[in-house]
Amino acid sequence: MTEPIERWLDHPGSRRRLLIGGAGVLAGAAAATALVPFTGAEAQQTYANPVVWQDFADVEVIRVGSDFYMTASTMHYSPGAPVLHSRDLVNWEFIGHSVPRLDFGAKYDLNGARGYVRGIWASTIAHRPSENRYYWLGQIDFARSYMYTATNPAGPWTQYAQLARAYYDAGMLVDTDNTIYVAYGNTQISVAQLSADGKTEVRNQQVFSTPSNIGTLEGSRFYKINGSYYIFLTRPANGQYILKASSPWGPYTLRQVLLDMPGPISGGGVPHQGGLVSTPGGAWYYMAFVDAYPGGRMPALAPITWTADGWPQVTTVNGAWGSSYPFPNLTPAPVPSLIGTDAFTASTLAAKWEWNHNPDDTKWTTGNGLRLQTATVTSDLYNARNTLTHRIQGPTSTATVELDPSAMANGDRAGLAMLRDVSAWIGLRRDNGVTRLSMTDGLTMDANWNTTGTGTERASAELCSNRVWLRVTADIRPGSGRQALFSYSEDGTAFTPLGPAFTLHSNWTFFMGYRFAVFNHATQTLGGAVTVNRFTVST
Repeated sequence: MTEPIERWLDHPGSRRRLLIGGAGVLAGAAAATALVPFTGAEAQQTYANPVVWQDFADVEVIRVGSDFYMTASTMHYSPGAPVLHSRDLVNWEFIGHSVPRLDFGAKYDLNGARGYVRGIWASTIAHRPSENRYYWLGQIDFARSYMYTATNPAGPWTQYAQLARAYYDAGMLVDTDNTIYVAYGNTQISVAQLSADGKTEVRNQQVFSTPSNIGTLEGSRFYKINGSYYIFLTRPANGQYILKASSPWGPYTLRQVLLDMPGPISGGGVPHQGGLVSTPGGAWYYMAFVDAYPGGRMPALAPITWTADGWPQVTTVNGAWGSSYPFPNLTPAPVPSLIGTDAFTASTLAAKWEWNHNPDDTKWTTGNGLRLQTATVTSDLYNARNTLTHRIQGPTSTATVELDPSAMANGDRAGLAMLRDVSAWIGLRRDNGVTRLSMTDGLTMDANWNTTGTGTERASAELCSNRVWLRVTADIRPGSGRQALFSYSEDGTAFTPLGPAFTLHSNWTFFMGYRFAVFNHATQTLGGAVTVNRFTVST
């Protein structure tokens, strides 16, 4: 598809125009209900929060030269630990994943067990200048820590080492003498020194015990700034603290960075966790996330100043984390949109896609559309392999999938889901030689992520075409009672609603927010398939 010269990108609270020819990017703060053109001069004045209204939790941002890279939690989604790139801290694009596959046991293959709300929690990424190599470190199942490395942050990444100790919520520091340190822990904060090759531990020491009046501190990020060592810690889910010392081993002094600070998303939580990053010009920023369920946790950016004695302070707007700030003193760098249309013409999937658990790679292909063969015989979508997910763009967005169902087999179920621990879908049921449309809800999990409901059909319709367009429009603004609406079309133009509105589950304990998900699974025998010709997310 030919790329237009000018593209509109949705941005929370505003519309921003990406001019491929170079006028720049606007990220304004004022609400807008129409697409209004802006000049290049205006485009560099402000940015709006959240800088990315998609679910990227436990973020860490690093800078290598003039390039910024961000990682985030992905738990049971595969590939895991996305790597995003930016040149201006505001406009971000997917470039790869640090964990190409969750090679941590059969449950991540949905083979006899499953890994919901396990897998990749808060992890850390670092660059080692001496070898121009990138390192990613993460703890899996509270039992093991793995190191992955790459010479290019876009990949390929390879598993480098399994470390003997589990580093919970780790933050990695490559010191100026090339030593790799890891800060980690919950309430009791420790520092580990790794061997020169980063594969083993050579020293470990507890360096701080959180006072009981604070409670829990975790989510370590580790820095050396102007000769001092800092461990940046979150008090979930409403505070941020920092430790400072002249040695990585302490003794550390504690200071509060923020507590109960109003956030930039109406109805959302307090910005916290995340980490600090500097620009080439020496300006500092804090990229946190905002709890904003049912959508998930959204990255928000604020400038940082430093006190004379070396402590960071968040720049606030009327005592709150600003909904907008002056654009960083960096040239706005246009990037491909995080939303839009994928026609699956490439030989590999774009980095924005993540599977629910590891896929069966023998049962899907891409290049001439996305062909999904059934990979699991089950009546439970939560047990079905090869369900492909896409983050939802907030505050509201619509996913539309063009599907060819002609190769479905009896008993197959295929469609487009709103996927979380309480789910619903619009799609197709093939039974007794007849394929019909269905809207199904009541797919549920309990607090241990075991299936408690495999779904109840709420509406159906006859399918009279060999192509169908399935659509869901989702409102993921923070709060209870948010809804998704399902519809379908047989010509791609006129859409017919199907089924009642689906009320999204806004509880935080599943951690990950809702995702759009394309699925195809068998309930009788394998052998059927569907082809996804196009998938579009629009706002």
